[in-house]
Amino acid sequence: MKFLISADMEGATGVTWPADVEPGTEQWQRCRKMFTSDVNAAIAGFFDGGADEVLVNEAHSTMRNLLLEELDHRAVMLTGRHKELSMVEGIQDQSVQAVAFLGYHAPAGAEGVLAHTYLANSITSVRVNGEIGSEGRLNAHVAAEFGVPVVLVTGDDRTCADAAGYAPQAVTVAVKHCVSRYAAICRPPQQTAGAIAAAAAQAGKLAGRRTPADPPARGYTVELEVDAAQLAQAAAIVPTVHRTGERTVSYQSQNAWGMIRCFKTVTTMIAAAVEQHYG
Repeated sequence: MKFLISADMEGATGVTWPADVEPGTEQWQRCRKMFTSDVNAAIAGFFDGGADEVLVNEAHSTMRNLLLEELDHRAVMLTGRHKELSMVEGIQDQSVQAVAFLGYHAPAGAEGVLAHTYLANSITSVRVNGEIGSEGRLNAHVAAEFGVPVVLVTGDDRTCADAAGYAPQAVTVAVKHCVSRYAAICRPPQQTAGAIAAAAAQAGKLAGRRTPADPPARGYTVELEVDAAQLAQAAAIVPTVHRTGERTVSYQSQNAWGMIRCFKTVTTMIAAAVEQHYG
């Protein structure tokens, strides 16, 4: 069996502060080791649970954060940008039997350690067919369309609560307890590695492709709220995206494949329109 790990960093062991995940900082260098430890624990657990192959898709920022030289030698890693399906690139491989969302976090506007949706700031709310749109929920829609179950989710306790809404069958591991957006009660890697490995082994029992989910009858309606009017203006440049207010835009997609690709385009336009001091 082949497993896919979508590895984000904000929800990794020990991470609580922006510098912990910003490439090039001293803290980022330190936290990369704990991030890699989390991923290795999941890899080990999946092999214990019956995996024959594990593909790790680097999903944070530049997508060049994990330490390949320290990665479990039984796995392979997809690293770097740019990818057609971004955080869940590889899900389209017909041999993938399950996916793990490792190091994920709560959505924009919610309580949670380093909570956001795709952009660290600028986006204040995302809704998909009226439901709060975390990265987990967005990616779970794509996974379901390919018939791949989400079997494991790790992050802070708020991330695990969010996962209950989009992958109720998934095994979850809270590596830290949210105190605020920039503070958490953290478990050391000696604890979290064991917990993640045990959860991954258990999650392996849930693997197996499902019948691909049909899109909702009316497709997907995605609504984004941003923190400045010019960002909505920039997003509305994307074809099919319409400005619905001074700081809001909306678009529709017939399927999750189109939904996530358009979302990535919209966030790219928003990020490009942000000015250093005024946002």
